[in-house]
Amino acid sequence: MKNQIDIDSIKINFDSSGLWILNIAIAIIMFGVALGISVDDFKRLIKNPKILFVGVLSQFILLPAFTFLAILMIKPHPSFALGMMMIAACPGGNVSNFFSKMAGGNAALSVSLTAFATLICIFMTPFNLQFWGSMYAPTNEILKTVELNWVDLLKLVSLILGIPLFFGMLIKHYHSEMADKIEKVLKPLSMLVFIALIFIAFSQNLDVFVNHIHHVIFLVIFHNIFAFILGFFTAKSFGLNKKDTKTIAMETGIQNGGLGLLLIFGFFDGLGGMALLAAFWGIWDVFSGILLATYWGRKSVQTTQIKQNV
Repeated sequence: MKNQIDIDSIKINFDSSGLWILNIAIAIIMFGVALGISVDDFKRLIKNPKILFVGVLSQFILLPAFTFLAILMIKPHPSFALGMMMIAACPGGNVSNFFSKMAGGNAALSVSLTAFATLICIFMTPFNLQFWGSMYAPTNEILKTVELNWVDLLKLVSLILGIPLFFGMLIKHYHSEMADKIEKVLKPLSMLVFIALIFIAFSQNLDVFVNHIHHVIFLVIFHNIFAFILGFFTAKSFGLNKKDTKTIAMETGIQNGGLGLLLIFGFFDGLGGMALLAAFWGIWDVFSGILLATYWGRKSVQTTQIKQNV
């Protein structure tokens, strides 16, 4: 019981102004991504329903379901378990597009899947969190305590993801050249702001991470590697080519930890275990994404060179 009190009494220093900045940063990142998305991206997915099905299956059905099964086996602290469910319920992180390109994956497919995932996560994120969270007694107790209002959750996700997606695509459709110019500046700038925000929050909570990181480090690394493997083998089992398989793996393994953290502070009052897990996930999956993308990218280059020499 002492362990439970200690973990959930952890307070990450993240005030209301920091929360607003995180809100705005995520919305701007989504707007920047949307400036590169056209209606053709959605048409491309509709023309290839198999890829769309595999992407949605891997990210929104299998990842939350297998996360739930892993929690039943591992039996982590309840707030860590709910943190894992929160991460699994979030859509893919926007950096997945960059990592897919870096890995020699299908960059156009990655953008299309990010767009579609953002669209359906407005409903799927609240649904998955509520559904799987209520299925496990210890996390259901937390959900009852905070009285999670899924309508408010739906509104917030719509506000910070849905609206920027709509207006970004609108500008892209009617003012394509202007959208391209804004995207070139906004995308790297917004990512730098977001990364800076994570590291500022990290530096302000250095003592919290040093004292408590051992509670979540293995959970996060296991969950993240598991998500990459799940995405990879789900795509492979459906007979997708190497480029598309890498892309599905990236879309499943790189989750939007920033959104998860925002929802934890917005609806769970920054619950210690949840916030610690999501905060570390936000840092770790960028690191793991770079490692995997670099490895795959080098292998892709080597394969191309061998084919050229044959």
